[in-house]
Amino acid sequence: SIKNPLFPTRITKARLTAEEWGENYFLVGPYVESNVRTQVELIEPTNPVLKRTIDKMNASGCKVYFGRWLIEGSPYVVLIDVAFTAWSLDRWKSELWELCDIGVPWFDREANDAVLFGFLTAWLLGEVNCWDLEIHYVAQSEEPPYVVAHFHEWLAGLGLVLCRHRQLPVATIFTTHATLLGRYLCAGNVDFYNNLAEFNVDKEAGDRQIYHRYCLERAAAHCAHVFTTVSQITAIEAEHLLKRKPDVVTPNGLNVKKFSAVHEFQNLHAQSKNRIQEFVRGHFYGHLDFNLDKCLFLFIAGRYEFSNKGADLFLEALARLNYLLRVNHSDVTVIAFFIMPARTNNFNVETLKGQAVRKQLWDTAQTVKERFGKKLYESLLVGQLPDVSKMLDKEDFTIMKRAIFATQRQCQPPICTHNMLEDSSDPILNCVRRIGLFNSSADRVKIIFHPEFLSSTSPLLPMDYEEFVRGCHLGVFPSYYEPWGYTPAECTVMGIPSISTNLSGFGCFMEEHIADPTAYGIYILDRRFRGVDESCNQLTSFLFQFCKQSRRQRIIQRNRTERLSDLLDWRYLGRYYISARHMALAKAFPDTYLYEPHDPTSTTGFRYPRPASVPPSPALSRHSSPRHSEAEDNDEDERYDEDLEAEKDRVNIRQPYSMPFKNKLSTANGANGSSDGDASEKN
Repeated sequence: SIKNPLFPTRITKARLTAEEWGENYFLVGPYVESNVRTQVELIEPTNPVLKRTIDKMNASGCKVYFGRWLIEGSPYVVLIDVAFTAWSLDRWKSELWELCDIGVPWFDREANDAVLFGFLTAWLLGEVNCWDLEIHYVAQSEEPPYVVAHFHEWLAGLGLVLCRHRQLPVATIFTTHATLLGRYLCAGNVDFYNNLAEFNVDKEAGDRQIYHRYCLERAAAHCAHVFTTVSQITAIEAEHLLKRKPDVVTPNGLNVKKFSAVHEFQNLHAQSKNRIQEFVRGHFYGHLDFNLDKCLFLFIAGRYEFSNKGADLFLEALARLNYLLRVNHSDVTVIAFFIMPARTNNFNVETLKGQAVRKQLWDTAQTVKERFGKKLYESLLVGQLPDVSKMLDKEDFTIMKRAIFATQRQCQPPICTHNMLEDSSDPILNCVRRIGLFNSSADRVKIIFHPEFLSSTSPLLPMDYEEFVRGCHLGVFPSYYEPWGYTPAECTVMGIPSISTNLSGFGCFMEEHIADPTAYGIYILDRRFRGVDESCNQLTSFLFQFCKQSRRQRIIQRNRTERLSDLLDWRYLGRYYISARHMALAKAFPDTYLYEPHDPTSTTGFRYPRPASVPPSPALSRHSSPRHSEAEDNDEDERYDEDLEAEKDRVNIRQPYSMPFKNKLSTANGANGSSDGDASEKN
């Protein structure tokens, strides 16, 4: 199986696929020296056929490297230096025009790299098959090995088109994770999903100067033996824009780490939440007039696509939530984090000062505590109870007063943690100015815009993304265009509730597999059949209901959310990719393999019912409590059996279907003890 390691999907799926295919699994991608130095161990090819192929290509003027990718599963990688063969670009572009009538402009560097990579990939596959046929002839084996090549996205698609044109004996799969034209159309704020059938795709692609890219993507989709995409909503999009209905929907998964103790992830949540609280103490110094124990942390993260990712809807809903919390005299404070990378030149001085003031206060408290403790110790040594009025002297009070005066602040806590290069035109900051959420004392909703990816080495918020997510209470992702949605999936496997939409692949997948997603902490916003204002009101309602939950109810909900992690594990979702590979083998080699078709849209495997023990609504929930975490205790003694409720869910999970796939030769030769039937053992 040959793939293109360009996206996080391949990183997380590599371990499972490597276990399935073993030494016959290779990833193919472009050589990027900066990444290779830190992520790849270069070695000699272990497969003799591949070694001869790489040696021959290198002798012909290419630069091809072989190694192990240092990620889970340690898969083999074949890395091609496309820049080294740039001398062939004009010749190959001419050949592309003659074969496919696709012209690539000279100024589109990304498309030029796609042409180079496509021809080099087809060259690699052609050489592999030539060597295979020669070995087959010399050894006179009963059957040659079979190759499955899985191409991801338009950047790798040209290699597939060339394989089919040259009639190479390769089973091909093409997966689009989001159509090119779909991304461009949604970025232009069009009514995308209501007009899918009306778009003149050639004109729209031409108007955006991506017609050549669109043609490469569409050609790959039509030439592939099997065409797949990541969700049902993207399948509808692909059918209209690429003019081919996907054969299989292949949802994206994650490598789920299960804890031996049921409540361990709750303890991790409490630990990470404490670290976020420390940052908040510094950020809001001088205005820390709210109770951090009744403070909820919400966040949105991802590429800075203001409308596509739903940041516009989230901000408007926060303004309405702020009004509801104020008129209802709620003691809950909401802090919403926007983690979206934008152009900055450095940290905001006021933000850094806040963390310095917090640290100074902590050091002052430690100094006074040590002086107090020393006096207490000396008093107890002589057998006397301490005189409390003499435990703190004038110097101690002077130190503490100086520290208090240092916390005085004349301005509001900053919205943005960095200095923005385009402050006046930034969409988030302009929206904040419009809705008037400036982190004032009267506001129950505060906003922190962190225009940089999180890092444990940051002097401001030293946390990795995973640790930050664990410390938050709710992830909010009201996307308008989200073919899958890794961010809510990551929240789910970490036991953090999330809000997504029925226009995201994740939201559609959860609606299909869960009878009542809200009961499991999966809030699905309707953005497909409602107007913007209605969707915003629904989002505001979700947020307000979440704010009304007690700590007990949030713990129960996190337990339920974490139980959905099996649904998103590659060990479950990997079966869809296996099905696609089996279908491709059957189409490419019909005399050898048989694939019995089934309905790819039907729900199979998991099906979570609505929990019977505790209603999801905070207004209706009965008194109940999950297993206690070490850091978060509850006020009431009545408890319910969390293990028992989890077992009820497991009983209601339907068994996954078995693959409708057979090897014709193994069926015919089964009586003779032949063992050639397992496709995963083929090269």
